[in-house]
Order: sequence, then structure tokens, then C-alpha cells
Amino acid sequence: MDRVTAAEVFVCIAEKGSMTAAAEALDMSRAMVTRYLAQMEEWAGARLLHRTTRRLSLTEPGRETLARCRRMLELAGEMAVASTAEADTPRGLLRVACSQSLAQDVLAATVAEFLRRYPLAAIDLQIGPRPVNLVEERIDLAIRITNDLDPNLIARPLGRCDSVICASPAYLAAHGRPHRVPDLATHNCLTYSYFGKSLWEFEVAGERLAVPVSGNLSANESNVLLAAAVEGAGITMQPVYSTRRLLAEGRLVALLPEAVPQPLGVHGLYGSRRQMPAALRLLLDLLAERFADPDYWPVMRPGPRPDTARARNRTA
Repeated sequence: MDRVTAAEVFVCIAEKGSMTAAAEALDMSRAMVTRYLAQMEEWAGARLLHRTTRRLSLTEPGRETLARCRRMLELAGEMAVASTAEADTPRGLLRVACSQSLAQDVLAATVAEFLRRYPLAAIDLQIGPRPVNLVEERIDLAIRITNDLDPNLIARPLGRCDSVICASPAYLAAHGRPHRVPDLATHNCLTYSYFGKSLWEFEVAGERLAVPVSGNLSANESNVLLAAAVEGAGITMQPVYSTRRLLAEGRLVALLPEAVPQPLGVHGLYGSRRQMPAALRLLLDLLAERFADPDYWPVMRPGPRPDTARARNRTA
């Protein structure tokens, strides 16, 4: 980690008397402040702070380290900085985390465009269904689809995600078609493991409606459920971005056009606005531009459209 930034964080903690106050002053997440403090203690080889429930106080090694950090920051302030043009040139590696479906169906094209624009930058995509710990796993940016945000992270809104309830023609021919939201409780529904309980939520005629669903197949990756639904395994709830082609081709059929979901947000999550690398700032700008483009990121519009539905706290 950057020792100058770690020194700045440690000085701010000492001056403010708490990590929460330091995080607010530095415009960082509390998790990032904690990580910098831990790294400073590791470099110093000693515990730097006494931690109590009321406030923090310096240990003897902490007072010595504080003096050294202040001298380091004074020297850093006197050093010549790179030219503005060079500092604004996106370069270096960004580690970006997202789900498989989002990376495969949507993000890959934008990443390729970003790398064509900025050849000195590089991106390492970390693909997986679970939310990652940005600090511990050294992730620069996580792209998540959720309404349940971590308050310790900074979130930039990128768009909204709509989903659709759908099934294959073969499944509907064999088991019939649900005509109302409660009918889903009697069908074989393919559920997403990370939701915990399988409760699908809708808005119908201005009222909130939730139905518990179950089935003989669950998975922690939505692409697996999508493939199973195409094969006739059951009814699935999927993001519109991953189903639009299958719906257009007739391999899936959208169900319950009267039911509208509570939209989920698409967010770019990162640890700190301070000293944000140019590559990260420009990637966020490009993502915001792309998620606003309906050809890139489809959003269901009001009117007699196929139903959009999603589970609570779905992430992608």
C-alpha cells in the first residue's frame, strides 16, 4: 500500500481521535482507513493506538511514528509532482469484480473499448457470484446490482436493472402458464442460492406483492439457472440484459405482464475518492455512459410490456 497515504491516514486518525472521523475527513471508507492503519502498524512493528469504546489514544511507539509521519508528509509536499497531463493519463492495473453474467453479457464489450482507448491501462476481471471484500482482496472496483449497499463503501450509481419472469415453451406446454403472481407458488421455480429465502417481489396495480417460491433446482450462478430454464426445467427470474435475445428468439416466454418489480440499482463500488487513479475515474465515466444507453443496457418501460420481477437483494 502507498506509505504516504498510510501516513496521512494515521496522522488524521491521531488528530481526529477516531477512525470514523478520519474516514469522513479523508473521504474514504472506514474499511479503507482501518486497512491503512493496520498496514502502518505492520510497518512500524508495534501497536500504534490504544483502542477503547470512547476514543483512540496514541501508544508510545504511536507518538514516535506520528512525528515521523508528519516529517514524511512535509517532505512529500515539497517534492515535485508529475505534470497534469501525465497524472491524468490512465495507466496501470485495475482489478474489477462482477458476476459472470454481467461480465459475459455486458461488461466485456465496454472493457475492450476502454482498453482500446487507453492502451497504457490494464484490467484484471475477478468473476464470481458473491460480493467481495474490496480491501482484503485488493479490488479497485466492484460492479454490483443490489439495493442493499455496504455503508463502508463509496457507491457511484450507474443505472438500474430490470428482470423478467420467464420459462420455455416446453415447460409451459407441460405445466401450464401462471396467470397471477400467487400462481408462481405452485410452479417449479429455479432459485438463486445467494438470496437466502426465495421470495420474489412485485408491484401489481400500485401494490407491493411478494410470493414465496421453490423448486427442485437452485444455483449460485444465474447463468446456470437461465440455461436450465431454456431446457424446460422450470420458471426463472433473470435480468433483462441476459434474456432479451432468448425472448426475441422465442426460446423463452415472458410471463405476468401486469407485475412490475421494484428496480434494483447498478452501482460501481470503490474504497476512496482521494487520489483516485485516472484509469478508475475514466472507467467509471465510460460505464455510466454505457449503462445509460438502452441498446447496451435494456430497461423495461411502463406499459403493456413483459413482466419485470426480481428477488430482494439480487447482486450481479
